[in-house]
Amino acid sequence: MDNTQPQHTNRQYEEDLRGLRAGLLKMGGLVERQIAEAVDALVNRDSDHAREVIQRDEEVNRMDNDNDEQCIRLLALHQPTASDLRFITTGLKITTDLERIGDNAVNICERSLELNEVPQLKPYIDLPRMAEIAQSMVKDSIDAFMRDDTDLADQVIARDDEVDLLNYQVYRELLSYMAEDPHT
Repeated sequence: MDNTQPQHTNRQYEEDLRGLRAGLLKMGGLVERQIAEAVDALVNRDSDHAREVIQRDEEVNRMDNDNDEQCIRLLALHQPTASDLRFITTGLKITTDLERIGDNAVNICERSLELNEVPQLKPYIDLPRMAEIAQSMVKDSIDAFMRDDTDLADQVIARDDEVDLLNYQVYRELLSYMAEDPHT
């Protein structure tokens, strides 16, 4: 598999493409961190940490806007074709997905703030594992995209089944707690 990127005669265009790549990687890294820290705040019942993650969502939103603007600028000014066009249009979609993942990290933190007000029902075991897998899926998805690595992309897709299974286990466990004590 050829992992090199095509070189263009227009240096500004090449620089803009590199900037988009860097922006997507930076946003992906921040979102990975948001997932990890949101779950850490939940597991450790750390409301201050949860608030920090919520605050940092503004940075994720800013990166989403910046990367979208970069994609639109590349499309408008350089009229890319073939692989560059696919890269840029997929970049537009990726920023949207990363922003949604960041929003989910915020949702976890908001729920953790609520849960910290009541006694803990049980230790969190499966949730951190789910988050760890999801975090690695984000990282590997970005890596697969940047390197055009279909094998890695297939591995990420397979890991989704593992997350689904853990989600089902947590759901069933919570249902049993609720059946035993409806006030929970």
